[in-house]
Amino acid sequence: MSPLTRPARPWARWFTGHVTTFEYSNLSGRPPGPVVSKLALVLPGVRSVMEQVEPYARWWEDANRRALGSGRPLWVALGDSMTQGIGASAPDRGWVGQLAGDPPSALRDVAVLNLSFNGARVLDVLDRQLPALEQVRAIGHDVALVTLLIGNNDLMSPRWSRRLPAATEQLLDAVPRGTVVATQPGLQRSAVAFNRVVDARARAGAIRVADFRVPHMRDWRGRLAEDRFHPNDRGYAGMAEVVRRAL
Repeated sequence: MSPLTRPARPWARWFTGHVTTFEYSNLSGRPPGPVVSKLALVLPGVRSVMEQVEPYARWWEDANRRALGSGRPLWVALGDSMTQGIGASAPDRGWVGQLAGDPPSALRDVAVLNLSFNGARVLDVLDRQLPALEQVRAIGHDVALVTLLIGNNDLMSPRWSRRLPAATEQLLDAVPRGTVVATQPGLQRSAVAFNRVVDARARAGAIRVADFRVPHMRDWRGRLAEDRFHPNDRGYAGMAEVVRRAL
């Protein structure tokens, strides 16, 4: 069986004498896109970063099992490869891991449940990650914080970028009130439209904003991984600081 199609691992806990199973995989189940696949054949940096996808997903699955068994309130992280920490030197050196390792007061007593996966788009959060969050709540876990960093993969595809503003409206209707939502740093039309929706929901008091626009993340020199797309440890440290300010 291909690693990308292996079944989700079952996680079980006892509640009032019954075993409740929560099944979730931090792999998308989709092969890499054709552009990335072609680049990986000729660019060692792209290939080396893509080789992190499966081991980082497995690392987070193990960490998630521990989080669910800890009895602590949960910080639920929704998103794509950047919330997985792809490009960092280790899974816990992404922005989620760095923030959890040196938490602000709002996160000192929580455990991280990371539902992100590489290649995720806005509709993946709606179709897969949010239902998993609701299942976690339904089996009795206390969710103290939800963060959302999504949209990069939508923006890279003409097909999905056209749908991004409407999909963003739908997504922000569905996330829990008070979710910390990251803006997009780019200036393309779809990114601006995405940020416009986020800003409107923040003004209405529905969400909080982690603002990745200039000047908050202005200079990426020395902060990119070998693929020249994902952040490295330094880049993720800057991202963690943006989210820290939002909290």
